[in-house]
Amino acid sequence: MTAEKDLHTLLATMHPVRRDGEFVYVLWPHGKPLGGGIMAAVREAEGLTVVMPRADADSAGLPYDFVGAWITLEVHSSLEAVGLTAAVGAALTEAKISCNVLAGFHHDHLLVPVADADRALEVLHELALHELEQDSGLEHPAPVLRLRTEQPEDRAAVVALTAAAFAVSPVTGLPVEGEPEEVELLRRLFDSAEYLPEFSIVAELDGEIVGHVISSRGWVGELALLGLGPISVVPRLQRHGIGTALMNETVARANAAGERGIALLGSPEYYSRFGFVPSTSLGVAPPEAGWGAHFQLLPLAVWPGGVSGTFRYAGAFSD
Repeated sequence: MTAEKDLHTLLATMHPVRRDGEFVYVLWPHGKPLGGGIMAAVREAEGLTVVMPRADADSAGLPYDFVGAWITLEVHSSLEAVGLTAAVGAALTEAKISCNVLAGFHHDHLLVPVADADRALEVLHELALHELEQDSGLEHPAPVLRLRTEQPEDRAAVVALTAAAFAVSPVTGLPVEGEPEEVELLRRLFDSAEYLPEFSIVAELDGEIVGHVISSRGWVGELALLGLGPISVVPRLQRHGIGTALMNETVARANAAGERGIALLGSPEYYSRFGFVPSTSLGVAPPEAGWGAHFQLLPLAVWPGGVSGTFRYAGAFSD
């Protein structure tokens, strides 16, 4: 296979894949024969640095500081290619993710902090998706993600998608027995008075619905807000930027419609990058006190300020 040099093609066709396990940088003991599962080595004047599985380093009693996740960019990049490392590094830097790059003969490899692995994969998929959206000349261009308003004829696909997305509980990480509760919630929202058609959005890829987000009417006192959720992405395409695209589309539509703000229950680490903050910082109490900082608000362009009270979701949430 001929190695690719064109930066546009490299970015548009790269497929980031995380290798199983955790990896560490170790200063190899002088004079000790190489052994264990060494993945890479660099000889310096000060000694030999090796990259190896964390478990092997622990077994050998070798000290380390950095613990990384290994991500391979599965595109055959030429060693003479210009700009790939810079583009990838810049995208990860913007997301505040440190990155160590190893160049192999066939692929480039990234070592990022384990805690940032999922976010790094999403950033890289978003970078590739952006390049594809600019593409007009690849020999085999990949399908472009399309965001549109959900239609009644989409319901069966959206329900099936939601069932698949929540088959493993995002709270416990364990398989869910029976139908996930998010599925029944979605059905009730579709039939509720608080259903807002323009805020039920599907993501479509090559004719297949691969993501969905819904926002319904909620309130703080008499102030009308949006209550976002559930949001679903097919499991095989999670961490590919589809959830980010659905969130950005929701925010754009909400601002265009003059909505005041959006409330949701979710991970502060994930949703803070869209501008969400703990609701209590804006004077709004969560529906359940135990939710704490996981209940968040995004104040939009016409947020009125001086808001005080407890958020109320659509009735479907409490049925």
